[in-house]
Parts: sequence; C-alpha cells; structure tokens
Amino acid sequence: MKISYNWLRDYLKIDHEPLKIAEILTAVGLEIEGTEEWESVRGGLKGVVIGEVLTCKKHPSADKLFVTTVNIGGPEPLQIVCGAPNVAEGQKVPVAIAGTPVHKGEEILEIKKSRIRGELSEGMICAEDELGIGESHEGIMVLDAGAVPGTPASDYFSVEKDFVFEIGLTPNRIDSGSHFGVARDLAAYLAINEGLDKKALLPSVESFRPDNNENPYEVVVENLVDCPRYTGITISGVSVGESPGWLKNRLRAIGQHPINNIVDITNYVQHEVGQPLHAFDADMIEGRKVIIKNLPDKSMFVTLDGNERSLSSKDLMICNESEGMCIAGVFGGIRSGVTAATRNVFLESAYFNPVSIRKTSKRHGLQTDASFRFERGADPNITTWALRRTAMLIKEIAGGKISSDIVDIYPKKIENAIIEVSYRNIDRLIGKKIDHSVIKKILHLLDITVRKEEDDRILLEIPAYRVDVHREADVTEEILRIYGYNSVEINNHVNSTLTYNEKPDKETAVNTISDLLSSNGFYEIMCNSLNPASWYEGNPDFTDDQIVRLANPLSSDLNAMRLSLLFGGLVSVSRNINRQSADLRFYEFGNCYFRKRTGPSSDVTDNYLEKFALDIFMSGKSGRENWNHKTNPTDFYHVKSAVEMILGRLLADPGSLTWGESGKGFFSESIAWYSNNKLVAEAGRVSGTYLTKFDISQDVYYGHIEWDLLFKLTKKQTILFRELPKHPWVRRDLALLLDRDVKFSQIRELAFRTERNLLRDIGLFDVYESETLGESKKSYALNFILRDDFKTLTDKIIDKVMNNLAETFKKELGAQIR
Repeated sequence: MKISYNWLRDYLKIDHEPLKIAEILTAVGLEIEGTEEWESVRGGLKGVVIGEVLTCKKHPSADKLFVTTVNIGGPEPLQIVCGAPNVAEGQKVPVAIAGTPVHKGEEILEIKKSRIRGELSEGMICAEDELGIGESHEGIMVLDAGAVPGTPASDYFSVEKDFVFEIGLTPNRIDSGSHFGVARDLAAYLAINEGLDKKALLPSVESFRPDNNENPYEVVVENLVDCPRYTGITISGVSVGESPGWLKNRLRAIGQHPINNIVDITNYVQHEVGQPLHAFDADMIEGRKVIIKNLPDKSMFVTLDGNERSLSSKDLMICNESEGMCIAGVFGGIRSGVTAATRNVFLESAYFNPVSIRKTSKRHGLQTDASFRFERGADPNITTWALRRTAMLIKEIAGGKISSDIVDIYPKKIENAIIEVSYRNIDRLIGKKIDHSVIKKILHLLDITVRKEEDDRILLEIPAYRVDVHREADVTEEILRIYGYNSVEINNHVNSTLTYNEKPDKETAVNTISDLLSSNGFYEIMCNSLNPASWYEGNPDFTDDQIVRLANPLSSDLNAMRLSLLFGGLVSVSRNINRQSADLRFYEFGNCYFRKRTGPSSDVTDNYLEKFALDIFMSGKSGRENWNHKTNPTDFYHVKSAVEMILGRLLADPGSLTWGESGKGFFSESIAWYSNNKLVAEAGRVSGTYLTKFDISQDVYYGHIEWDLLFKLTKKQTILFRELPKHPWVRRDLALLLDRDVKFSQIRELAFRTERNLLRDIGLFDVYESETLGESKKSYALNFILRDDFKTLTDKIIDKVMNNLAETFKKELGAQIR
C-alpha cells in the first residue's frame, strides 16, 4: 500500500523528515518496505529554465533548421540550433541547457553541446512531450509573454514533489489502510513520544446540504446479511471531465491512474479514509430503483474490463429493476459506469460482509482496491461521512446539485465491542509499569473509549473499524506499539528453568532418520497438505467419511486435507520424470488428517485426527551409471531394505514384528510389518492403476511407516548390553521343496519356535521355481546360524538341531528336504 507524505500532512501538520516518519511508522507496526521520491513531472524539469528568443535566423546549411540566440538569464545568451517550424524571435520558451536529462516517454536523452551542420548548439528549446507535461510534438512550447528568463521551469510549471512510502500492511490492520488511518497512528505516537498534542483531523462535512430532492432513487436491500448498511445519494447536472491538477497528483503519487473527475474523487476518498465508493450513471438505473440482492446461479454479467462473467448465486449484486449493475464491493459493470456523457450520478457508500466479499473476489479472481478493503473489514460507521465528503467534492469540481436526501438503510446497527482489561495485566504483558494516565491517553488517541474505571480494571469500548482488537492482549499490543517497543528497557534479571524432555525425543528421532535416509541417497520432499478430494472419493483404500473438506477452498484442486502422503509423492515423482530426472529416491515426513465420528463434544477438534507418517519413494535405477559400477533397476527388495533399515535404527529388535501382506489396493505386490495386529509399516510396488493416474510410465516402489506407532514401540523397548560371544557360530544350509504359497516369514517363525536356544539367525539366499519341481512348487535355499554362548558346538549337537528343524518343516509345512 502506498502512502503520500504530502497527503498525510493534510490531516496532521508535521515537519518531520520523510525518513524519520518512515522509522516511526515501522515502529508502530506499519512496516515500510520501500520509499521513493515522486515528482509530478518526470525528472522534475531539472536543468530546464525559461528563455527568451533574441534572434532567429535560417541555418546556412539546412533549410528546415534555425539558428537562434536565447537569453536564459545568464551573462551571455546561448546559441541553439532549433528545427521547430514555430520558433520565432521574442518568444518565451523552455530551454534544456547542456547536461540536462530530457525524459521522452521511457527514453532519457542527455543534452550536450554539439555542432549541427557546422553551427554550435548549446542546448535545446523543448516541446511539450520532451518535458513530459503534454503529448504535443508539433512545435516548441511557447509560454506567456510575462515569463521571466532564467526562472527554473520547475517553479514556472509548479512541479510538485512528494515522498511515497510503501507499507507492508498486514491483513489485520485495515484500520490503517488509508492516509487518515496512517495519520491517526502517527499522531498518537508523536503525542506520546514527542509531545505533539494533536489528533489527526478529517476535513469537515458540516456544510453538507442537499440542494433539492428532485431526483431521488429508491433503494431496496434484500440481503441484509451480506449488506448490513447501504447509503446512497443523487447528484444531478455534473460535467464529467479531466480532474484538477492537485487531485491527479494525489492519485498519481500513490500509483493510481486518473480516469475522470467523478471516478477520481471516489478513488480519492477511498484512499483518504479507507471507504470504497461507487458512482453509477443514474440515467442507466432502470426503474429508478437500486436493489441489493443475489442473482440466480450462472447469470451472466459484463464487468468494467469487458469480460463476461458467470455469477454464483452467492455473489451479492447491485441491481436495477431488470439487471445487475455491479458486483457488490468488488467490480463495477460496463453499462452503469460513469462516462463522458454522464450527467446524473447515483453515489453509493456501503458496508458489505467481509466473508461474502472475500469469497466473491476469490471466485472470480478479481482483486480490486475496493475488495481489498471490504474483505478485511471496512468501517460501518463512516459510510455517511464518506458519502457527504464525496458529494461535496463532486459538486465543487464537477458542478451539479445534490438532488436527493441521503438514503441510509441500516436496520441493525453493528455495535462496538466491549472489553474489560486490567492495568496489572497490561504491565505484566508489556514488562514495564506504565502510568495509568499515559495508558488512557493512548487509548483516547486511538479512539478507544474508557467507559468505566474501577480500581485496577477498566471497561473499554472499541470502535467498529478496529476489527483486530478482540481481547485484553490486543489492547495491550495497541498500547505498547504507540508507547514504543524501544521505550521498554531490557531487564538485567535473567530467569532460567530446568526442563526435562522425555526420552526418546520425537524431533531427535525424526532428525536421526532424516540424516540416515539422506546419507543413503534419498532427498527430502515437502508436499502440499491440501489435495483434491477426488483423489479419495470412491477410492476403496480410503473412506469418504474420513475426508476433511475445506469450507472455503482456494480451488477445487485444493479442497481437502490429505489422507495419505502417497499422492503428493507420486506428483513429485511424475514431475521429476517429466523433467528428465528418472532415478529417484524421495522421503517425506508429514501429517495426515482424518475426520472421525464421535459423540457430542464441546470441542470441535474431537472430530478430527492427525497422524504423523514417513513415506519413501524409489524409482528408476539404483545409482548413477559409471564405468566401474554396474547399476540395476530399483526393485521390491530395495524399498523393503530401506524400510527395514529404518525399523532397525529405531527398534532394538525389529524381528519382534510380524510379517504379512499389506492388502492395500495401491500395491501390486507388498509386505507389511505388524505389532499386535497393528500396522507399523508397509512397502511394495505401486499398482499400475495409480501410476496411470499420474502419467508415470516406470515402476515406483513405495514405503509407508506409521510414525506415531513406531515411536511408541521405540519408547517401550529396553536396550541390553552384553559382552561379545567367546564361542564361534556355525552355519548350516538347507534346501526345501515347498508349496508356492508358503512364505519365508512362516519358515522363520517356525524355526525360532522349534529351536529357541541355539538358533541366532536364518537367511534366504536362493529361490528357485521350475516345472521340473512340480506344479505350484518352489525351492528355498536357507542358511541357519547356530551358536552356544557357553561352549563350542559339536557336530552331534548341530546335527540334532538341524534334524529337528527338518522334521518340523516336513510336518508343519509339508516340505521335502532336497
């Protein structure tokens, strides 16, 4: 938001340097993001003076050039070669002397002494467009005969200079979304910190009087929820034309483009007090009736930019008896706007529901100065003042007569908020005891009324335009920012607190696994927690009742909270593959959000659940191609190994988990780890159906870890330390012919159940399937690691253990020893 220094001084008489004002505004919470000097004429006409043409003769070597001598108030006249057909002796003209930068459009030319066709030229006699004060280039600019040679052109043309502040206005501080709002804060700060005991003052509208009531328009508000207050007035007989220089300069200084005097005045008042206004061509209001209502869904409406828009039934419209004229608080219509032919104006000043305006603005992608203010909360009590102020300016600048009384529809007044605060809490939050009289003075300067004071407590009435002040802490913040953050001394007293963090620490565990994965070639990704609800609707892997839908989504593609990290990861995989990066290893930590059915509860959060998860994604080759390193395609066992690496890092005994299949539809083959029948982790190859949805043409392997459950298991485990074994281990291999549906996990579980004392580990080092083995048969080659911690194993003991295992496999699994 841009604020003009000169404009500020219309409401608060100050002489501070602009940079000092910038420091103060930042101190009161209106952060200055940038400053610039502004001039009503680009370049400020520096180096341009008024001259008098003393002589004018034909150039001896060029038919269309003239050699002139020009008096610019110096000791000697300048010789200037000029090509303008209208140059003549005795004229008063603007002259750019050597070294002057001349701005012609976006082009900057520096005037230099030079010879033109053999004749010396010591400057340039300028045309309007060369000075930047007009468009004409038909000839040089001839000034009034009374112009004094040597006078700086900036003085002659009354070039206005200004200083413009760029304020990074936060969404909650719309009370300072105008020049007067900024001046109000500035006055309060100066009164408390520099003794400038003045409040910012608005121009008086006491002289406002309707001239007659000959041209009234009926106003009907059908939707009082979205339009709690609507005021209007008619001005007849106006002359639409160019605005006066002072008004154009005010608007241009803050980046506004002047249009015509009527529209410029409404924009001026909007930036003056923060109240948007709209001027209608009254003769285009059919039926002489203004109706504020909602039109049917899919109604078509052409806005000022010439675009035809499809309206929602939730869009509030300003209508006449037969059609819409304006999208309320957002954008005007092309048929009802003020044009050069307009003679009668109906002027609107209203207060609209901020939520309604914000939704309409987002729905149509229209961000205007009006919607910027309405959607943050305008002042409902300034509408009539703004209407009077605008009507008086129109009458002064564009002529005409105020031809109706003010129509003010405000059936249910918006009451000011009442907040009780205590001095003790204010001092506690600020960290310093401030005199009560100073606190009350600050509140007065900010238009906050003390309604009642009793002992330590005061009852405050907050003006309606302070939409950000709702509680005691907000009032304290208002006091502190005006009192000055730098006025609160730093206390030398230091407090310290001994804290105990429960072990293991969740953040430490996350960082540990993050480092582990990154060191193994994985890259961390962070995806949007908002997803399209369509990803989950009707999906058998998810339940529609679990979807957390947004009440006011930014778009249909971001209308639900994610139920899984899977989809964001697949989007990332697809995006990288499409950009020629096909060998991928990703991981993501993040929350997933679920809606759950609960009984009646006073806390709405009881209906929702967050789960923290870790997902990993692998695709393409297992490493970079190199002359001394053979790469292989990523497969199921790579992702299984990655998940087991994580489990092994956090759990002392990952083998305590049971194995099985996931059963999720997004896997075409999978493995899952369980603890007491609760899913701890799952991994596998993503099914082709899911890959097709995201236009992925190569295999993707995906692992999911229920982090909250895994972390609970980590907290429960006990780590035991023991000395290294003194006795050697022994390996024995065994080949089994099994039914194809027998899983390695079954063999492992059965082996450890059979031999609890000596069996330390079991591994699968070969799987073989062939028609020669028999239908639905496979061969497993297993190795068994045996060790006795108290003595060296003998062949007799080893053979006994292996025979027991073989017999068990035969009996329980129908295995044949090969």
